[in-house]
Amino acid sequence: MLLTALLSVSSPFYAQPDSVQLSNVVITGTRYRSNIRHLPLDISVVDRQQLTASYQSSVLPTLTQQVPGLFITTRGILGYGLSTGAAGTIKMRGIGGSADLLVLIDGLPQYAGLYGHPLADTYQTMMADRVEVVSGPASAIYGSNAMGGVLNIVTRQMEVNGMRTKVNLQGGSYGTFIGTATNRFRQGRFSSIAALNYERTDGHRPNAAFNQTSGFLKLGYDLSRNWKLDGNVNLSYQESSNPGPVAAPLIDNDMDITRGMASLSLTNEYGHLSGAVRAFYNWGHHHINDGHTVAASPQTAYYLHNDRMGGLSAYESLSLFSATRITLGFDYQHFGGHAWQKAMADGSHTDLTDRTVHEVAGYADIRQELFSWLTADVALRMDHHSVSGSEWIPQGGLTARLPHDMELKAIVGKGFRNPTLRELYMFRPANAELAPERLWNYELSLRQRLLNGRFGYGINAFYLNADNLITTQMIDSRPRNVNTGSTENAGLELLAFFAPMQHLRLDANYSFLHTSRTLTAAPKHKLYVGGNWHPGRFTLHSGLQWINGLYTAEKSTSTESFWLWDLTASVHVNQAIKVFVHGENLLAQRYEVNAGFPMPRASVMAGIEVNI
Repeated sequence: MLLTALLSVSSPFYAQPDSVQLSNVVITGTRYRSNIRHLPLDISVVDRQQLTASYQSSVLPTLTQQVPGLFITTRGILGYGLSTGAAGTIKMRGIGGSADLLVLIDGLPQYAGLYGHPLADTYQTMMADRVEVVSGPASAIYGSNAMGGVLNIVTRQMEVNGMRTKVNLQGGSYGTFIGTATNRFRQGRFSSIAALNYERTDGHRPNAAFNQTSGFLKLGYDLSRNWKLDGNVNLSYQESSNPGPVAAPLIDNDMDITRGMASLSLTNEYGHLSGAVRAFYNWGHHHINDGHTVAASPQTAYYLHNDRMGGLSAYESLSLFSATRITLGFDYQHFGGHAWQKAMADGSHTDLTDRTVHEVAGYADIRQELFSWLTADVALRMDHHSVSGSEWIPQGGLTARLPHDMELKAIVGKGFRNPTLRELYMFRPANAELAPERLWNYELSLRQRLLNGRFGYGINAFYLNADNLITTQMIDSRPRNVNTGSTENAGLELLAFFAPMQHLRLDANYSFLHTSRTLTAAPKHKLYVGGNWHPGRFTLHSGLQWINGLYTAEKSTSTESFWLWDLTASVHVNQAIKVFVHGENLLAQRYEVNAGFPMPRASVMAGIEVNI
């Protein structure tokens, strides 16, 4: 810090103002608007045009294609589900799963209070302006659960006066229907975004039905040129059935899930000074029948829980001179819930747990322009958990902006995750003495744009070493959660884009992952090649993805390999109406992502979009 202070005195003579375009500005990784070229973190931005190109109701399928190193498990045409046989496991570079990768909405954490895992079915395209993805640990800024990386869903805005309404209706294979309506409004200082989505499917297997109704509301008011107040509410209700693995199908494994999120934010933006105070609260109610196989007896009790997770996040970022920016932040959150069993016969309750834990943290991030072409960034966080104690999380990196629009970045950072309430207190493996999981990540990346920005490429090389991972072991003939797991992951990621003409853009990315032990949802090779062509009223979007070396179950000795081809075509009938058709797995591949859950063969959706 002394060195940084000394450099801040001399560096203004060498620094030069940023020439920042909106497409180069991100907020994830720093919490303030920053030019991505000055950050040592590897950040991918998937914009709304990419998110809506295939008319997906969820952002997750598009992220799996567009972000190298990221893999998200699925089990059907719609719905990720919860409990036994659930999908929606999100892993970055082999790290993730239960709670090792953090999903944010406008910078605020989104996960189940008792179990700590992301809530895949609630991350919907209707609310998203873009998704910013940090590959690698971001715990210095975001704390626990950001050990593997961060997905930040940045919600939509309405920048100009007026009203825009869009309705999308589509239907297709396996009795699938999706309907979405979105309204954006602005008048003077007031703005609003309101969206409603309904989706349902019979599923491609018996007992695999899914339906969900979701709503999103965002209200904003500009108090002045520099201060803004806004609030979000996101609600969803889903009913789903889990068919179980094909070798042992399940009967009556049914789930009713209600999830909610609300937040209130006060932000300030003065250029050299910016910050925010944000309060948030997430909640859920789960009502689950764990079902039974044909040979087994039906369940005698339902599993129910009410979980909660809320808190306060505050930060302020100050630019000193023209070369130094210091950000100070404070986070507080509490999470917990009540889980019980309800007897089907008489409605009597048996408590499983009723707990709440607290977490408080402070952090500092210093970005220093050493020269006009070199930026240093250091961050330090102190995080205190009411059960597992305190943890220091450092991070440091350099970014060199070289000639010919080239950037070279290097970063070293620590990630960690506190144990969840499930791991500490719930069910037989529980262990209230668990310590946090820890990880060190070392990364080097190169980016360059050529041909006046029409061609670009990137290369990432990384090595990470994780230990103290929470695993379940047999101790004294009983299962018990213990800090005995470890892994060393190393890999290479490549990405490129090319726009050879005005109406054509091609994208490609590839990731190679080597792990020291068998990891599910972490393919060894992952390749995606896609393109978007839109001459006049016609648009054609296509993507081909190759997955190789994918383990679908723990301790498996065999892996999956498959090609997935999707194709979307749309035509503007007039200025207000567009018709489209979308096909997935058009090569009709037989494959599994979760062991025992075969994925659907070729499927087709067709629909209409109306803009008012």
